[in-house]
Amino acid sequence: MGQSGRSRHQKRARAQAHLRNLEAYAAQPHSFVFARGRAGRSVRQLSLDLRRVMEPLTATRLQIRKKNSLKDCVAVAGPLGVTHFLILSKTETSVYFKLIRLPGGPTLTFRINKYTLVRDVVSSLRRHRMHEQQFVHPPLLVLNSFGPHGMHVKLMATMFQNLFPSINVHKVNLNTIKRCLLINYNPDSQELDFRHYSIRVVPVGASRGMKKLLQEKFPNMSRLQDVSELLATGAGLSESEAEPDGEHNITVLPQAVAGRGNMPAQQSAVRLTEIGPRMTLQLIKIQEGVGEGNVLFHSFVHKTEEELQAILAAKEEKLRLKAQRQDQQTQNVQRKREQRAAHKKKSLAGMKRAQAEAEGDSDAEDPGAPAEAEGVGQQEEEEDEAEYFRQAVGEEPDEDMFPKAAKWKRPAGPPGKKRRVKERKPDRGSDQRPPKAKGRHPGAQAKVGPRGAARDHRRGRPWPPKRVA
Repeated sequence: MGQSGRSRHQKRARAQAHLRNLEAYAAQPHSFVFARGRAGRSVRQLSLDLRRVMEPLTATRLQIRKKNSLKDCVAVAGPLGVTHFLILSKTETSVYFKLIRLPGGPTLTFRINKYTLVRDVVSSLRRHRMHEQQFVHPPLLVLNSFGPHGMHVKLMATMFQNLFPSINVHKVNLNTIKRCLLINYNPDSQELDFRHYSIRVVPVGASRGMKKLLQEKFPNMSRLQDVSELLATGAGLSESEAEPDGEHNITVLPQAVAGRGNMPAQQSAVRLTEIGPRMTLQLIKIQEGVGEGNVLFHSFVHKTEEELQAILAAKEEKLRLKAQRQDQQTQNVQRKREQRAAHKKKSLAGMKRAQAEAEGDSDAEDPGAPAEAEGVGQQEEEEDEAEYFRQAVGEEPDEDMFPKAAKWKRPAGPPGKKRRVKERKPDRGSDQRPPKAKGRHPGAQAKVGPRGAARDHRRGRPWPPKRVA
């Protein structure tokens, strides 16, 4: 097989670049956008439109079931690297929007006074610009009027800034900025205006005919004699096709931008087209933790210093009791562990003592043993000596020579069980023959078993008599 087109160094560099991209993607903020409770069709559609705004750093196909609690979502968000929750809910009075920072909070609760879905915004436009390439990169966040109006306003600005990845204005690629998210704060009404726009860059300083030529759709010049008529007079073009530009949206491009005529160091106009959704928010309260905790700020409930001190003291007392219960539980666990260890040690000592007693009593004489069992070892030894005497001399020993072997008899076995009789082997020098088995037919041949016992195939029963003709 031939070698691959890339060298080893190229493959290594590509792998390292892929790893750096994965690390950079993991370092960016990610979010979950979902609705909880009986939100209704419009609020659920608003949550889907809000996911569209947060793309691509959000879970676009996230599904939350009714039985899933907020703790379940927090447990899943940790391994996935999710940093923010955007939760929509609906009550009998209003619609609410919660912005939660994971894993330790805080939680910002907003009331949605007004909202408009994407389909309603797009249907109101004469010409809208929305395509899939706009949602490949996160939007550009623009915060307006977030001045020194209090710590709660500063905290709101910080929370919205952390929703999206930070950019370096000196190294940013303008082709990656296709959308813009504008959040405007009104100090008088204390409301937030949430707007989502599509960004388009077009060259300026050219006639309407030249702009028409630079567009993707070429104009119809069938009624013109020469192309100069289109460039000079703009014949056949409506006034609505030439959008007014001014100093508010004209800038000099520092680099080339995708689009016909957008060259670096040339003037171009930045045009915004709203693509939705649209919301008007009002901050209600700020809490510590994830969905529960001490209230840091409330728009409608204001407490005195004494009430705040009482709440703080009650919280400290609650934490002290919790720590005391944890210490008591730790002591109980340690005490039970020590009791189990002592019980195990005591049990092992008792087992060893019982085993030692059993081994010590095995050599002692049992006083309650029957008389037949006394001296069993001596009787077996004398019986062996008597058997050796028979084989060596060829005669039976005298009764006085081995008295215990002569008197000892084999203990009776269980009833109904036949006993095998050992047959004495004759000496080689003697003419003695083994005795014939009793109760057998004279003509029958005895079979000798593995231990020398005489038996036949009918298991000791006599043969039937022969018939005489």
